[in-house]
Amino acid sequence: MNKGLNKVMIIGWVDGEPEVRETPNGRPVASFSVATSRTWTSSDGAKHEETEWFNVVAWGNLAEISSKRLGHGKQVYVEGRLQTRSWDDSNGQKHFRTEVIAHELIAMAENNS
Repeated sequence: MNKGLNKVMIIGWVDGEPEVRETPNGRPVASFSVATSRTWTSSDGAKHEETEWFNVVAWGNLAEISSKRLGHGKQVYVEGRLQTRSWDDSNGQKHFRTEVIAHELIAMAENNS
């Protein structure tokens, strides 16, 4: 049997404060956004910058770490897998959201130089 690979690693900056809640059985879950930026120079010498946003979901211990160690503007390393979920709103419109389900989180040290 062939196995697939679904692995994501990002280093970026947290936007806002992580939203932490509990499932009905008491398991903590946190969600937050992380922005990553890249810059490049095109062949005509013009500089460009592009920001990509990731929705991150952390469960259990990682949710608790998120609430204590992460906040707006904090740099974070996130490792996990991509998962897309869908739902229908009250008007019957289908929505999709792709999220990074975190397996590892590391709050990066502050650079005070």
